[in-house]
Amino acid sequence: MDGEAARERVLDAAERLFYARGVQAVGMDDVRGDSGVSLKRLYGLFPAKEQLVVAYLERRDVRWRGRLAEYVDRHPEPGARILAVFDWLGQWFAEPGFRGCAWINAYGELGATSAPVADRVRAHKEAFRVFLDRLATDAGLPAAVGGQLFLLAEGAMVAAGVAGGTGPAREAREAARVLLAAAESSDPDDSYRTNDESPTQVTGG
Repeated sequence: MDGEAARERVLDAAERLFYARGVQAVGMDDVRGDSGVSLKRLYGLFPAKEQLVVAYLERRDVRWRGRLAEYVDRHPEPGARILAVFDWLGQWFAEPGFRGCAWINAYGELGATSAPVADRVRAHKEAFRVFLDRLATDAGLPAAVGGQLFLLAEGAMVAAGVAGGTGPAREAREAARVLLAAAESSDPDDSYRTNDESPTQVTGG
């Protein structure tokens, strides 16, 4: 097994274990056993557990944001693209083994003691915020709307992680729909629409 294959096997195991059980509950020996990579090689790839946690979060970030962007890109209309974010969250919440946001979970465990982990979490959240800002801008909405959408999405993640189910995504989507309708109705240029909706109403779709 070459170095890259071993690294991917270790990261696959780390992601399964860290996400399901929590970072602090999983030791390097657990990762060794799940991955089938020897402890010596494991430490050769990741000399410290903190480095493995950061690498796990980095790889998950790329995959998570890629899946979200791919789903949103299926929707041509700017307003529909925004609401699609919450539809995608609902699909994610419904996945078997969903246990909340990996970055929020990691920050809750290690944010106060590990600067690299805290930095990785902040980078992920900032990238998500920028993504929502761009969607809002593309829809001709005020800049502040992106931040409001971000808070709705983050709240839904926390609620779903605690209570389970897809209800938080549906509720956040409805709140986003109301927010977009209000932002549109206050726009003097009347530049925002979702599909063929009227100036004063944005349907949930």
